[in-house]
Amino acid sequence: MKNMLLCILCVGLQYVQGQTDGMGSMALPEENIPIDPNVKVGQLDNGLTYYIRNNGKPEDKVELRLVVNAGSIMETERQLGLAHFMEHMNFNGTKNFEKNDLVDYLQSIGVKFGADLNAYTSFDETVYILPIPSDDPEKLEKGFQIIEDWAHNTTLSEEAIDGERGVVLEELRIRLGAEERMQKVTLPKMMYGSRYAERLPIGTKENLENFSYDDVRDYYNTWYRPDLMAVIAVGDLDVATMEGKIKSHFSGIEKAKNPVERKSYELPNHEETLIAIAADSEAAFSRVQVMYKDRFETPVVKTVGDYRESLVKNLFSTLINNRLDELGNSAKPPFVFGYSYYGGTYARTKNAYQSIAQTSPEGQMDGLKAVLEENERVKRYGFQAGEFDRAKKSLLARLEKRYNDRDKQESNRMVNPYIYHYLENQPIPGIEWEYSMTKNLLPTIQLEEIGNLINTFLHDDNRVIVITGPEKEGVQQISEEAVRALLESIKTAEIAPYKDEAVRAELMETLPPAGSITATETNKKLGVTTFTLSNGAKVTFKKTDFKNDEVLFEAFSPGGTSLYSDEELKATAFANSGLSQAGIGGLSLTDMGKFMSGKIVRVTPRIGSFSENFSGSAAPKDLETLFQMVHLYFTSLNKDPEAFASHMTKQKSFLGNLMANPQFYFQDQLGEIQNEGNPRYTGFPTVEKMDASDYDLAYQKYQERFADAGDFHFYFVGNVDETELKSFAATYLASLPGKNSAENFVPTKFRRKDTFQKHIIKKGTDPKSNVRISWEEEIPYDGKTEMAIKALGEVLTIKLVEKLREDEGGVYGVGARGNLSKISFSNLTFSISFPCGPENVDKLVAAALGEVEKIKKDGVSPADMAKVKETYLVKRKEDLKTNKFWISNMVKADQEKRNLMGMMQLEAKLDNLKPKDIQKVAQQYLDENYFLGILMPETE
Repeated sequence: MKNMLLCILCVGLQYVQGQTDGMGSMALPEENIPIDPNVKVGQLDNGLTYYIRNNGKPEDKVELRLVVNAGSIMETERQLGLAHFMEHMNFNGTKNFEKNDLVDYLQSIGVKFGADLNAYTSFDETVYILPIPSDDPEKLEKGFQIIEDWAHNTTLSEEAIDGERGVVLEELRIRLGAEERMQKVTLPKMMYGSRYAERLPIGTKENLENFSYDDVRDYYNTWYRPDLMAVIAVGDLDVATMEGKIKSHFSGIEKAKNPVERKSYELPNHEETLIAIAADSEAAFSRVQVMYKDRFETPVVKTVGDYRESLVKNLFSTLINNRLDELGNSAKPPFVFGYSYYGGTYARTKNAYQSIAQTSPEGQMDGLKAVLEENERVKRYGFQAGEFDRAKKSLLARLEKRYNDRDKQESNRMVNPYIYHYLENQPIPGIEWEYSMTKNLLPTIQLEEIGNLINTFLHDDNRVIVITGPEKEGVQQISEEAVRALLESIKTAEIAPYKDEAVRAELMETLPPAGSITATETNKKLGVTTFTLSNGAKVTFKKTDFKNDEVLFEAFSPGGTSLYSDEELKATAFANSGLSQAGIGGLSLTDMGKFMSGKIVRVTPRIGSFSENFSGSAAPKDLETLFQMVHLYFTSLNKDPEAFASHMTKQKSFLGNLMANPQFYFQDQLGEIQNEGNPRYTGFPTVEKMDASDYDLAYQKYQERFADAGDFHFYFVGNVDETELKSFAATYLASLPGKNSAENFVPTKFRRKDTFQKHIIKKGTDPKSNVRISWEEEIPYDGKTEMAIKALGEVLTIKLVEKLREDEGGVYGVGARGNLSKISFSNLTFSISFPCGPENVDKLVAAALGEVEKIKKDGVSPADMAKVKETYLVKRKEDLKTNKFWISNMVKADQEKRNLMGMMQLEAKLDNLKPKDIQKVAQQYLDENYFLGILMPETE
């Protein structure tokens, strides 16, 4: 006993001594987690809370959020679905913005409905999302006026309510299907005995059709009040100005005189294990889930000790998921993928430990057994020191990346922590505190306490087993008795300890003889440098300061599968994705996972239709590892039939019932019809196609495609050190074989029919349809035509939303898109697509085509033209400060022989784009020779 007390004292002393705040002062377990000093948190006299933070990325933009601490859980029986309906109504008329004026105004300043302007409703909250320019006082003022109107100035006219019923019913229709039907079986067990089982935010068809005007008004008046609201403003504006706006717009909202209590609804405990088994003939995927709900309410993470406990749980998740990944990569994987975590449930008041796996339709019991056994293995034997060290490295590396990029974080990525600080009292100490405290706390965390967590996670009470998947011939349905028998058998099953096999310390044990750089050229206007290597390969890079801890990577060489014969293409098309599953340089995928612990680096090779490619990224400190991986993918891709077979098994499990889903079936059938007579069309993957894949041939063709590095062009964008980059390129890229093959891709010979076609495809039992209207034509490439056809897509989307959604109430979402491609031939495509009710298909197709005809006849209004141009300009301003935009445009310019300087000339091109240009492409190319594909239910 004396020795045990001494041991506990030493561990406790180590814990206290290891905790400092990064400035040398002591941080004790009971000390409260601070609030990030960079965010200002305040409260108005009426109870409204606000969060404000100045952040300069992106420039001249503020992210606004209105958070309402009420969702569907607050609805009465007469109000089912009305929390979500109320969210819709805030876009349909307020004191200062009549119906349609709000969306119309925001579009005019470059804010897109859906992509930028949005909202969501969940069980416990409703959140409104509004990005707004901060460099224009008038636009800024209107932005705050909009969120004020959402808070208390919605008009809720009878006409607007009736008009929106159809839109929300269409949203409900989209959700119909196998998943929705199975959820009706599983949710009552997962949320057993609670209000959450009866309050899905979408509501019910019956109530949405029949609720009274006063029902939705009562919800609004009861729950939209300042003591249940927070306003969040993060962006490129000083804190004082944002605070002034919040106070001027929200201080005048009166407190509720007799506020209804905002209850917190519990998730009751239950002694027995509940089992929910649901099967559906249209279910595309099979899944198993084990849920161990806490016996206690969700604890608040408030102190340093609480934070340390959250780190322990984070490490546990990393450790168990590393094991599940290894199991998924094994010779006979029991699931497509599996993962475990400790975290929230649908109920705000209850956390749970959950293990989830996606399986084949026939393999649900195998998948369930696998996750149960892995949990039991940890319970019996705990974790090992090697895997514990790797988990700590991975956790710290992820946190270090966030810390290094702390001054380069986009505003829209900062707001969520503030939302959940308000709603759930989650801590917001800031990344500086998190990083410093984590570094101090990690050494104090013992391996045993992580392993011991499983004893608090696993219990027979408050346990729910959920099994969902297809109901189909040849698949025996699982019984509750079989599941209960499995649960009992795991307790006494023979389960061996986990074996942690060490991997070598170096990715490449011998470095290749370096090549050299033979020529360099620089585009000073764009800040882009290209150098040629001694083997003929080219490397282009652009150093940016957009992110401190990011380098993006792309590479390509012309050719791809276009150089394969028809037979070779079909034999390898679905095998190529499995080639990299064997690993590189003698290291398996599992070995690679271990080796990469603590590194932020990713490299993926791919053989496309017209080029072989690489994509990836790395933290600057791990850039050499990226280069080594690229070198090994060229020279030392492992050949492992067992790893390939494992990958194919998972793919076939994933695809097992895919075509039972009406949407997947619809897309597959459209592809088959439009590619009739195309000898190189491979279509959707199927089990049969996977079985016919030729691994040996795919590996051979890979070796051929990557045999010559000399015709590759490599691109790097980000925080690049030029000296390091040149050294790595000379060592790992210039040393690759260069054969000067100067290959090019073979253009596609097949052309789709340019005639009117109408095809009705019947699949599914739900009353839901899908419509796709498309045009396609081979024309000479012209940059102005490309811009005009893309702009036509933007304009027509605006008009279709107005007509089909707002006027007709017949769709939830609708979009149009145009493009003019240069690879492999100059091909113009344009499409319109939307889901709707079967009874409305003909009417809405006619309405959509009617909007096309209006543009062809009357042209584009100046207002709509201005909206599109402003949207392009706002997006381009932000894009120019992202690494992703630069690297994608650099690659595209090279592949398609474009002038890279063109990306800097958007404003001039838009000035030159006139309404008549858009009208002209509509007249020329949106003719009567369109393809009309319609999905209808089988019962129609």
